[in-house]
Amino acid sequence: MEKPQATLQPVDEIMLPEGDVTVEVDYSGLNFKDALAITGKGKIIRQFPMVPGIDFAGLVRHSEDPRFHPGQNVVLTGWGVGENHWGGLSGLARVKGDWLVPLPEGLSGRQAMIIGTAGFTAMLCVMALEDAGITPQSGDVLVTGASGGVGSTAVSLLSTLGYTVVAASGRTSTHDYLRQLGASRIVGRDEFSDAKPLEKQLWAGAIDTVGDTVLAKVLAQTQYGGCVAACGLAGGFALPTTVMPFILRNVRLQGVDSVMTPMPRRLAAWARLARDLPEHFYHTATTEIGLERAVEFAEAIMENRAQGRTVVKIKR
Repeated sequence: MEKPQATLQPVDEIMLPEGDVTVEVDYSGLNFKDALAITGKGKIIRQFPMVPGIDFAGLVRHSEDPRFHPGQNVVLTGWGVGENHWGGLSGLARVKGDWLVPLPEGLSGRQAMIIGTAGFTAMLCVMALEDAGITPQSGDVLVTGASGGVGSTAVSLLSTLGYTVVAASGRTSTHDYLRQLGASRIVGRDEFSDAKPLEKQLWAGAIDTVGDTVLAKVLAQTQYGGCVAACGLAGGFALPTTVMPFILRNVRLQGVDSVMTPMPRRLAAWARLARDLPEHFYHTATTEIGLERAVEFAEAIMENRAQGRTVVKIKR
């Protein structure tokens, strides 16, 4: 059976899936999941045809949901959109009103998609560290996969909030970029392999986007009472660790999911993003492309050649 190919095609509005709100999409983004879907290198899409794009920002065209009205600016991240429901890499999207968030005050649609699912996830991770009692006075906070979308936003947020941020990245070409975002120190990814059950205590907290042996090493290096917020598996879904960090150092491993985040926490995270992200982040961490280049940039993401956020301008 021939593998389905990602192509750019015109779609009539009548073909859109069921939903009670139709949105004219202004901006979407390219995330790791989108890259997996577009390149066919991951089992993200299980039914065809499918429009990728796990997030978008745009203007309500039609609404049967009383919470939303035509002309209103809205944002969507998660809920399986772009995986099992047609997503944001399209001029129009029809979705459930339960999945939408009003565009936060102080943000444009473009800024919301510079943040996107990646930035939203990063904010949830920062909030998880705060919930665990990790403060700027607690010590260094590590961010793995720091040059990616989640990592970039996490570095910027933590630095702005007063934390001392150590960024882990496998590419030396990203070092200047990470320092611009606020990293105080940069370590190579090759330092996170072959973890012992317990190692020297280095991190008050960490945000991990990689998983596998990197996460195992981070846990072994986390200080007593520290917390690691884990949100990604770019390096693999295994976790070759022991119970030692948890039972001897009281370390907390906090999983962070952004897809099904309940609405109260979702709204709180977006409000924080509008308030806490510095203006320079939107200029430092962004590459903007047109929809016609989505396939090309999806390949770049899969080959670890992308940096920061890739924003897709849909409306011309």
